[in-house]
Amino acid sequence: MSRIAVYLLLALAVVTVAFPVYYAFAGALMGPSELASYPPALVPHSITGRNFAGAVHAIPLGRQYLNSALTATVITLAQLLTSVLAAYAFVFLPLRARAAVFAVFLLTLMVPWEAVIIPNYLTISGWGLGNTYFGLVLPFLASGFGTFMLRQSFRQFPAELRDAARIDGAGHWRFLWRILVPLSKPSLAAIAVYVFLSSWNQYFWPLIITRTAQMQTLQIGLESLRDAEVADPGLVLAGVVLTLLPTLALVVFGQRFIVRGLTAGAVR
Repeated sequence: MSRIAVYLLLALAVVTVAFPVYYAFAGALMGPSELASYPPALVPHSITGRNFAGAVHAIPLGRQYLNSALTATVITLAQLLTSVLAAYAFVFLPLRARAAVFAVFLLTLMVPWEAVIIPNYLTISGWGLGNTYFGLVLPFLASGFGTFMLRQSFRQFPAELRDAARIDGAGHWRFLWRILVPLSKPSLAAIAVYVFLSSWNQYFWPLIITRTAQMQTLQIGLESLRDAEVADPGLVLAGVVLTLLPTLALVVFGQRFIVRGLTAGAVR
């Protein structure tokens, strides 16, 4: 009985999490009459693509897709680079006060983003980078989270391989990019997936730093679709589906890397 109860609870949790996603896909294919029906229709009886066409014409969806993809990709690559270099320094270089400096990195994880958003906004605006790609990505080019994750991964690296590379004449730069980074792909992939999803789903920062629809990201574009929500909520659901597709694909194909990366360093 206990096992049956556990399965029932897990099934309930799956339905609770998956139903909003399912209804977004189903509602995006329904017409206005089906969406307005009572009781609500759960399965589209007459599939239509007008909601997707309407969402594309209501907002500059292609440009906003490009903005979201570009900013998320740049932030992901930048955080991978800075995290790799910082984690390598913490593990393999003879630094003074290493523990104290690393503690400062960890402290950045404890500061809420809302506490620094006004200084960041004033700085970016003062530099004249508002409503630009630089303004969208600049505050996120480095991360204490990625440094922490990679430091834990690098600490598991066998000392014998490091000594062998040193004997073969490999310096820090060659050892890092030829040996250490290729062997740390699971951790790097986990960080990349996490950072990309976080960057793709950003809302507050793009909202305050951009001023035109051509520079806004998809999350801000969805907000503008709410003007038509009362008349045709299918537009909003279609926009949600188009926004979800890249993230769902990334989670499905990158799940094994996330699990392997997050558990790297759990056992020494």
